[in-house]
Amino acid sequence: MVAREPEESPRPSASVSVCLPARNEASTIAAIVREAVRLQIVAEVVVLDDGSTDDTAAVARSAGARVVSESSVLPHTGPGSGKGNAMWKSLYACTADVICWIDADLRNFRGEYVERLCAPLLADPDIMFVKGYYTRSFEGAPTGGGRVTELVARPLLSLLFPKLADIVQPLGGEYAARRRALEVLPFVEGWGVELGLLVDVVERFGRDAVAQADLDAREHRNRPLEELGLQALAVMTTAMRRAELLPEVTAPFVELLRAAPDGSVTAQPVEVRERPPIVTVPEYRARFGRPR
Repeated sequence: MVAREPEESPRPSASVSVCLPARNEASTIAAIVREAVRLQIVAEVVVLDDGSTDDTAAVARSAGARVVSESSVLPHTGPGSGKGNAMWKSLYACTADVICWIDADLRNFRGEYVERLCAPLLADPDIMFVKGYYTRSFEGAPTGGGRVTELVARPLLSLLFPKLADIVQPLGGEYAARRRALEVLPFVEGWGVELGLLVDVVERFGRDAVAQADLDAREHRNRPLEELGLQALAVMTTAMRRAELLPEVTAPFVELLRAAPDGSVTAQPVEVRERPPIVTVPEYRARFGRPR
């Protein structure tokens, strides 16, 4: 089974698919969907449900989203995991020429976020990719979030990709891009997807093809420190691969090793597989009229 077509025709003036990759975000997703569906530029709001066990799908559908199960999209391409895998599949599930991704755990989302992210794309045909930036709250304080960005991503960009040092939030989950740019790029399946796309867009289309949009402040769920080590390793692996410093790493997972006081060491797998450019998938080419 493949993703269902939209139940209604897009509005004539609409040109954007808003997509929320989501897993167990029932407490926040409805408010985001309700804000997004009312926007004139939005053709559809698609929730790519990545195996939720709560009421995410039902809540999103009631709020006006078209809900697509990750497992139903291009199943013959094999199993995948992680946010990047869901985003890759959303290129097939969504229909518009501009895709705007929004994290489903935002607590302060406003519809104007979509408008700000998409404005450069709708105004300038040379812009391919727009990253949102914002201040990030942390445990009640107005700033202090984005720990992996500050401790891992920003130092890596400074060392390996200094022309991207002016990107305020390289790991931010709110961004928009043209389909024709996204479809020719690989997608890291796990937490490395944001950095991978940013580096690959600039490599393919140039730094001037990337714009930034001010989204004010971001309020979302902060992950515990032990989870951030996994995310940091995914980001490091992605950056080092693109800098050709880890060409020998071809396994689908790398391992984060943790030592305990008793001397034992545990290994936690971190997803680093990459989906190929989706334009290489025959079903995608057929659906969107791409040449072989």
